[in-house]
Amino acid sequence: MGAITVVTSGKGGVGKSTITAHLGRALAMRGRRVLILDGDAGLRCQDLLLGVSSSLLFDMGDVVRGNCEPIRAIYECPDTQGLWLLPAPQTWENRLSPYVMRQLAELLADYYDHVLIDSPAGIDEGFEAACAAAQRALVVTQCTPVCLRSSEHVHRLLTDRGIRQQRLIINRFSYAAFRRQDDFDDLDSVIDTAGIRLMGIVPEDTLLAKNGDQKSLLLRRSAGFAAMQRLAARLEGESVPLGSLRKF
Repeated sequence: MGAITVVTSGKGGVGKSTITAHLGRALAMRGRRVLILDGDAGLRCQDLLLGVSSSLLFDMGDVVRGNCEPIRAIYECPDTQGLWLLPAPQTWENRLSPYVMRQLAELLADYYDHVLIDSPAGIDEGFEAACAAAQRALVVTQCTPVCLRSSEHVHRLLTDRGIRQQRLIINRFSYAAFRRQDDFDDLDSVIDTAGIRLMGIVPEDTLLAKNGDQKSLLLRRSAGFAAMQRLAARLEGESVPLGSLRKF
C-alpha cells in the first residue's frame, strides 16, 4: 500500500495546490507511481496545474456514484510519466464524505507508491474529508503572522485527528522580503509559531505557477523546482540539506 499524504494549509492563497502538483512531479521523476486526489469539490484546479483539463470526462464524484470505473476518472499527466490525477467533483453538492474519501483513497493506494490529497482551503467538511485517509500531513505556510496562526491551528486539528506525522513547508520564501517585513526574528521563530517540524523551504519562483510546464522548469533550472526535488527526497526519508537561505 502506498503512502497517503494530505497537503493542507488552513488558509487559502499560500500555494498549497501548486506545491501538491510539483511535489507529485518530483516524486514521479524519482521513478514512483504517484496519484493526486483533488479534494477541492467545486473549485478544483489540479487539472489545470497538471495540464489535463481538456481531457476530463469523469471525476471523483462519478466514481462514487457508480457512473464509471475508477480507472476511467484517473488521468495521466501528459508531461510527467508516472503521475496521475483523480479530479474533484465539479460541484460542492457532490463532495465526498470523510468515510467515502477514506475508503476510496485506501483502495487506490494499493496501486501507487504515493497518494497526495490536495486539501481545500479552510477547515470545514472538505478539510475533514481530505484528512480522513491520511497517514501524514504536509502543512504549507508563508512567513506572515496570519499564515502562521492558521498553520498552528491546523497542526492542532491534525493532531486531534490522530495524524501525528506532520511537516511544515515554507512556501514563496524570499530572504530579502523576510528581513524587510521584520515580522519574526528568524526562521526558528517561524517554525516555533507553527509548532511543526520543518521539512523544507520553497523560494519565491514565478515559474512554479506555470501550468503543466515541467520542461520549461527543468530547462531553466528553476530554484523552486529544485526545492521541490529536495522535498520529494525528504518525503521518502532521505537526508538532504536545506542549503543557503540567502540565495532565496
